[in-house]
Amino acid sequence: MAIAAVGQAFSQRARLLDIHSDSDHHRSVFTLAGIDGDHALAESLVAGIARARELVDLRRHEGVHPRVGAADVVPLVPLLPSDMARACAAALAVGARVGEELGLPVFLYGEVGDGRRPAFFRRGGPEALQARVDAGELAPDFGPPRLDPSAGAVLVGARAPLVAFNVDLATVDVEVARAIAAVVRESGGGFVGVQALGLAVGGRAQVSINLLDTNRTALHEVVERVTEEARQRGVEVLRGELVGLMPASVAIAAAARPLALLDLDESRILELRLSG
Repeated sequence: MAIAAVGQAFSQRARLLDIHSDSDHHRSVFTLAGIDGDHALAESLVAGIARARELVDLRRHEGVHPRVGAADVVPLVPLLPSDMARACAAALAVGARVGEELGLPVFLYGEVGDGRRPAFFRRGGPEALQARVDAGELAPDFGPPRLDPSAGAVLVGARAPLVAFNVDLATVDVEVARAIAAVVRESGGGFVGVQALGLAVGGRAQVSINLLDTNRTALHEVVERVTEEARQRGVEVLRGELVGLMPASVAIAAAARPLALLDLDESRILELRLSG
């Protein structure tokens, strides 16, 4: 199975913490932790990207989530803000190796890419990205100027932790999800650091959310707003779905409100105190 094979490649010299797969989005999110230093983590990332290049053919891809590559986005994420410089250096090392050793075009984003986000490159898909390169609007930071026919390009970046979260609605009307997404995302005047899309997923409408700044916006407040906007349109929320992992602080903040615990933080959580 391709997902297991890619996961095995990623875990060669890193700890594979989680795999989140979704047939409707037709994508898998692998979460790794470096355990033997930055070089070992880079080795594992390049190995996983190489395996994805072998096993995934974008020409047979039918998922609803935007993408430009078989290994679409590869973020290096420091758990501590003070480690961002290390994450940037590792991202540049991974990007250079992917371009040179795997022959795939690499575009940098986040802290190593002038603050650009993956959406900047994904709009219109691989064909549109190639057209922008051909027109001289963009150029890969590493690798050839032609996207691979089956594997596309790779977006490599360094960024702070984010939360990917989906909200499924009790309707098949994707326009409801799109209207709600437009209200909650930052570009529409909504929450700071929030990206959102309305998608048709498995016979239901879904609001797909990326929370990019967990310090300035609380996930539970975004979900509450999505729920309220849905109810105003006569639609109920079916469920929420966490994609990958999230910081403990996000879960603690969500728990604090219904418990009315204004001073609840990581220091009050038993397991976190024991592991610290």
